[in-house]
Parts: sequence; structure tokens; C-alpha cells
Amino acid sequence: MRIKHIFYILVAVSLLFLAACSDDEEADAGGSEEALDNLNEEGMPIVDDPITIEVFSGQAASTAKDWNDVPVLNEYEDMSNIKMNWNQTAIDGLEEKRNLTLASNDLPDLFYGAYIPNSDLYKYGKQGVFIPLNDLIDEYAPNIKAYLDEYPEIKQGITFPDGNIYAVPRLRDPDSPTSLMDDKPWINQEILDEVGMDNPETTDEFYEYLKAAKELSVDGEDVIPFSSVSMDRLYHLISGAFGVSNKGILHQLIDEDPETGDMRFYPIADEYKQMLEYMNKLYTEGLIEENIYSIEVDQFLANGIEGKYAAMNFFNPIDYFGDEVGSRYVPGNALEGPNGDKLFTAVLSPVNSLGHFSITSENENPEATIRWIDHFWSDEGAKMFFMGLEGETYEETDDGPELLDEITDNPDGLTIQEALAKYIINPGGGHPVIDDPRYSTAPEFQPEDIENAEQNAPYLIEEPWPLFFYEDDEQDKLDAIGTDLGKYVNEMEAAFVTGEKDFSEWDDYVETIEGMGLDDYMEIQEKALERYLEN
Repeated sequence: MRIKHIFYILVAVSLLFLAACSDDEEADAGGSEEALDNLNEEGMPIVDDPITIEVFSGQAASTAKDWNDVPVLNEYEDMSNIKMNWNQTAIDGLEEKRNLTLASNDLPDLFYGAYIPNSDLYKYGKQGVFIPLNDLIDEYAPNIKAYLDEYPEIKQGITFPDGNIYAVPRLRDPDSPTSLMDDKPWINQEILDEVGMDNPETTDEFYEYLKAAKELSVDGEDVIPFSSVSMDRLYHLISGAFGVSNKGILHQLIDEDPETGDMRFYPIADEYKQMLEYMNKLYTEGLIEENIYSIEVDQFLANGIEGKYAAMNFFNPIDYFGDEVGSRYVPGNALEGPNGDKLFTAVLSPVNSLGHFSITSENENPEATIRWIDHFWSDEGAKMFFMGLEGETYEETDDGPELLDEITDNPDGLTIQEALAKYIINPGGGHPVIDDPRYSTAPEFQPEDIENAEQNAPYLIEEPWPLFFYEDDEQDKLDAIGTDLGKYVNEMEAAFVTGEKDFSEWDDYVETIEGMGLDDYMEIQEKALERYLEN
């Protein structure tokens, strides 16, 4: 009896010890009692006594040089009593610096706009470097929580396989077609008028238009029928006419088989072969810019400014070519293909980028930190983030907030984005906010883009897939198999289109892919999709 009694005592002590450890681990994810005493759960300031948060941040070239002295952030520091000590790294060198920092014992309190890959978020989240944000969002971020409650598919897309949220994402507005669209099709109306054609609505009509445009010239220079800054962007327009890439452009090799509803590896589908045959016809007849596989952005823009393009898939032409040339372009159509497909596939998931706001285990004030970003998800905060300061960059009118002439017609000749960059840290960079069409000055919310989006909205694919999450062993296999598959598909795609490879070699191409571990690749992707749908 005595032995049994001692055994029960030992079990009880063990349970108490485990419970204590569990409590300690939960406490590690939150601030200290002192930090919580200093916190205000709503309103401003966020904390009574000022605190400083050490931040590792990415920095796009288009933003202010020093975020430690930007009017909007200075104002917000006064409002919140939180000083963000910004340690910025240019986007070009961001990956190396971020990886070195994550591997070091000298972590910041916060990673902001750092483009942390999903695999690293999960890896370092499970290690405890990044703390789970689920409870912090539920208790201290009412604006973010309300958004995730309204759009459960977005919560699905940011929740990892272990059930945790490790980052606040950058979101595109799920209710705004122009926000979800990436590049858009544009047709030169002057050339349309000159060749006496209507805006093409089918792949055949598009081909005939490009052929007619090729015979024309602009100021003595040959018209370039169809181009963009890469071949990929031309596929963004064409793929929907052949029913491929029908789950959006975040997944370049997989989509949904329209007949079965199953996931498919579309680069071996018959429809994909049809698309390449069509693109081969355009390329070999000189209807696609000859150096499309090596074109530099500067060269594309120079040709565009000279008005050489008859059709393109790109961003707002007025923004990039100027008003005189850019205003010649009208929205192009999502094209109908030979099998009756008519989709616009250059669509992003609202969760198009995740790793932009992750709190580390070094942070002694995680509740205050999540409240800091939550403000920018509110109406007033979004207005401040995108438009700046009332009286300095915008004014309130009966029609809502409007930018001042100092910004829209800058006396120094600065563009709107350049003028705003003196006051705010947007545009550019991976900011963990929602692209709000009411306040954002991004090109996709300009009148021409909105018109384009409205014209093509009926053909936008539904429920584009976000990036998936993978377990460690799955990620290791994908890094090997997926890289090789993607490289081979890209090489052969170019070879078929340019005529280097004949389509009589198609079966050999398919057989080679099937022998590169395709079954293992698809099994991993199917499991990841299943987890996402069940999340």
C-alpha cells in the first residue's frame, strides 16, 4: 500500500511539473507582468511609458531612405508611445542578411517586410524563434481578427500545419478585382483604328490583329506586335484561353483538372501543348518581340515610350509610358480559346505574400507590438498608412480624402509616389497591411486599371490557391524534385515555342517529366492542398 501511495504522489508531482512547464512556455509567448501593466488594451497611446522595439526590415528602393525619421512614423510614435528602431536592409541584399540574422544569437524583436519564405516561417516557428500570433490576434488585434473572421479562407491561407499563425500577411483586397489581378492586357487603340479592327476577343482575332499590326510602322520604326518584360507575362494573358494555370499564378506547375476536379501537373496536359503550339505560331511569325527571353525592363520601357507596341501584358501604360503614349492604350480582353475557354488567370490569392511581420522570442512586448500593426488595419490607420498626414499630404473633402496639389502636381516634378515617399513608407516593400482601394495610391487603383479590371472581372478565376505549407521532409523533397521539374519545363517550353524542338518530340518530353519524380512531387502537393482545404 505504501508503494502505491508513493507512486501516486510521484505521478501528481510529475503532472504539476509538466503543467508548470506548460504555463512557462505559454508565458514565453507573451509579455511580462510589467509589460502588461504598461499596456492599454484599446485606444492611444498603446503603452503608458514609452518602449522601443528593435526591427529588422526590408527596404524597397522606392521608399524613404531612413524610416527612423519619416513624418507618418514620427506621428505614430507620438500617438502610440512605441518607438520602432528600424534597421533597414535593401531588398537586393535582403535574403543573405535575413538568413544570417535568423541563424545568429542576436535576434531583433520583430521582422518587418522581410519576405521570409513560408518554409522558414514554419521552421523557425517550430523552433520557438517566432512566436505564435493566434492568441495575440484574438486578444489584442481586433481589426485583424475581424478581417480573418470575415474571410475564413484568408485565415486558412496563413495558418501553418501545426495550427499556428507565425506572421501577419500582406493582403490584396479579396473584394477588389483590380487588387487581385497582376499584370493586365492592353491594346493600342490607334493601331486598332488604323487596321480597322475591333478589340480582339478570341485567340484567332488576336492573331489576326498582331499580323496586321506587324505591317505598320511608328515614326519610321517597325511596330512590335506583342511584348512585355518577360515571356511569363505573355502567358499570363494567353493561358486562360487554353484553360491552364486556372488556380492563379502563385503555382506555376499545378492547377485543377476541369474535368475531374483533381490537381494536375498542367505542363503535360493536352491543353498546354495547344497553348505552346499557338505561341510557337506567334513567335516564329515575328508577332512576339524577338528578344522576349532576354529583354531588359529598360529596353521594354524605351520601346513603350516610343509607342512601338500594338499589344502588351503589363501594368498601367500611362504610369510607365507617359500620358501622351500611354493614353493610346485601352483594356484588352480575356481571350476565348479554341476549346471555348475564356479565363483571366493572372490572379493572385489575397494572401499573396506572408512573411512580413513576425515577432521573435526576444520581444518583451508582443501584445504592444501586435497592437502597433493592428492600427494600420483600421480605417483611420489605413488612411494614415497610404495617404499620410491630414493637412500635409491630403485633405478631407465631401467625397472623401484627397491628396493635396503638392503631391499630385509636385512643383519639383516628382511623381505621386516620389512625393509621398517623403512622408510615408509605402509604396514598395512587403508591408503587412491590406491594399485598401479607398486610400491606396498604387497604380492598380488608377481609373484605367479599374476600367480594365471591371471589363475582365467576369472571367477572373475563382478561389486562386495561396502558397501551400509543407512539412520539413516534404520541403526537402520539393526543393530537389520541384527545382529540377521547373527548370526542365521552362527549358522545353522555350524550345518548343522558338522551334528549337519540334512538337513531334512531345511524347518524349512527357515521358522525361514522368521519370523525374513526378508522382512524388504530386503526392506532396496533393497533401498540402488537402491540409489547406481542411485547415
